[in-house]
Amino acid sequence: MAYLVLGLVLFLGVHSVSIVAPAWRDRVAARLGKAWRGLYSLVSIASFVVIIWGYGIARQSPVVVYTPPTWTRYVTAVLMLPVFPLLLAAYFPGRIKGSLQHPMLVGVMLWSLAHLIATGTLAGVVLFGGFLAWAVADRISYRWRTQRPIQAAPPMRLNDAIVVVAGLALYVVFAHWLHARWIGVQPL
Repeated sequence: MAYLVLGLVLFLGVHSVSIVAPAWRDRVAARLGKAWRGLYSLVSIASFVVIIWGYGIARQSPVVVYTPPTWTRYVTAVLMLPVFPLLLAAYFPGRIKGSLQHPMLVGVMLWSLAHLIATGTLAGVVLFGGFLAWAVADRISYRWRTQRPIQAAPPMRLNDAIVVVAGLALYVVFAHWLHARWIGVQPL
């Protein structure tokens, strides 16, 4: 569990710098230039690997907090449907991105909530609850902090269609093949 918590603290910590210390982040990013992006990416990737590794270790000796009913798998599957399209919508400007402002955060919230519903272990509560709490805090702070532009595709009418079709295709591929291979659990 220690590795899972360490990975979460590092990953969510680096992703929270803009929330808790935007002026410091801007000063350091300006001083380091492209090195800031490299360092940010390196810490993000390394901490994400530690999260996955720590979660895998914690799953070997699960501590059951609650036992979700079997039908929650279906609720999770339905809640997960918009997640991949929402993640993609952050990079394809269209009506989805315009109406949600930060669709990736909404996707993370749905992903976290869906997995909290279906996973009753302590490691699951720590992992998905941590991401849910972070996404809610980030979403709240989104209203009052200055937004940085995200590199995205050019705005087009077809972006929403691309997001929905590609996102649902990713959902099918991940749910039917990749989740079992990468996570070790067959969701459907």
